[in-house]
Amino acid sequence: MSSLLLAAPTTTAGTPQLIVAAVIGIAAIILLIVWLKLHPFLSLTVGAGLMAVIAGVPYLKAFNSFSTGLGSTVASVGVLIALGAAIGTLLVRSGGADEIVDTVLAKTPLQRLPWALALVAFIIGIPLFFEVGVVLLIPVVMVAARRAKVPLILLGIPALAGLSALHGLIPPHPGPLIAIAALKANLGMTLGLGLLVALPTVAISGPLLARYMARWVPIEAPALLGEASHEEGQRRPRFGVALLVVLLPVVLMLLATLAETMGFAKSAAGQALTFVGTPLIALLITTLLALVLLGTALGTGRDKVSAIVGSSFGPIAGILLIVGAGGGFKQTLVDTGVGNVIASGLAKSALSPLLAAWLVAVLIRIATGSATVATITASGIVAPLASGLPATHVALMVLAVGAGSVFLSHVNDAGFWLVKEYFGMTVGQTFKTWALMECVLSVVALAFIMLLSLVV
Repeated sequence: MSSLLLAAPTTTAGTPQLIVAAVIGIAAIILLIVWLKLHPFLSLTVGAGLMAVIAGVPYLKAFNSFSTGLGSTVASVGVLIALGAAIGTLLVRSGGADEIVDTVLAKTPLQRLPWALALVAFIIGIPLFFEVGVVLLIPVVMVAARRAKVPLILLGIPALAGLSALHGLIPPHPGPLIAIAALKANLGMTLGLGLLVALPTVAISGPLLARYMARWVPIEAPALLGEASHEEGQRRPRFGVALLVVLLPVVLMLLATLAETMGFAKSAAGQALTFVGTPLIALLITTLLALVLLGTALGTGRDKVSAIVGSSFGPIAGILLIVGAGGGFKQTLVDTGVGNVIASGLAKSALSPLLAAWLVAVLIRIATGSATVATITASGIVAPLASGLPATHVALMVLAVGAGSVFLSHVNDAGFWLVKEYFGMTVGQTFKTWALMECVLSVVALAFIMLLSLVV
């Protein structure tokens, strides 16, 4: 992501022109999707080109940044989505998702199921990129909602809240680690304070908020991507085997993180752990293992296993294009320099350092759609504000940046389209649930950060 910030702006437009271009571009996308019912992929493409031209980018280069962003997004997130879809389809078709859900439902009262899913997402989300956690948890969330006969949002929002809070607040996620380095904060102190902030934040923005959202958007869980009914009488994997498939990439990535944090990443063993802990490699290993544990080991023929995997790719083609277009629009915003223009002015105002850090990250997040870009840019801008602050407040500033970086996921965020398409929601429903949850999570986290600043 740092390469995005180092890319030279493609325009020399002044600040007012850049702000107007961003506003018009985002508004155009919303109007095209909501009023004209144009497909999101086409709407994002048109909006990106319109915004680039208004910002002063030459016509012949209007889509250069868009193409670059689309390609990089599909190359990174797209491959993870494809592997996650294969794993999820194998879990469903083999009965592994049913086995996990049956076990969880048998041991968890219905009224506590949202809390259980929030906790599961919180735990396994510690070493995971947000997109990886989403594609791994979606099969479990959807099957649980269908079997428990509850609205999808009641269980989906708690899981998403757990993943999002970890993504923005807790190292070893890349955003918090970058902010820790930029602000020269203590990692252990940031992790401890981050957990104090994240736990109540997830509770409020997840299970508690989901009760109301489930009434506003009472949708049922749609058919999973590539889903077919599990055949009665067919052997199902044991709970431990199914759980292994879900947790294996988590364990592999956690081992890579431990190698880095414990200082032996450059040794032979550390390099091996770093390799298998790379998200792409971890998911590829898991997919290959799932072919055996959830396929051939249960008596399913190799041809049928191959067909099951193939069936998982077709339904995600539209998702990949939409997510890629969101990345393209984000790249266009980044390359015009609008995020830096807005943030630089705000950082000079006479605000509380913690509030200023949060607001800077919020504005960049809204402008670029990327939590990581928001964290990187905001950390660099507010770093001077951290000098002279106590160590605890420097750690809290890291958390303030992280909280701001997840505010208001909307049409220029690939995560917005990922959640919308997977959950089968309309744009309006996605704003009422996912986008609102992100806002609540960000504001609640800031409130707890400000409260902690009074006592630490």
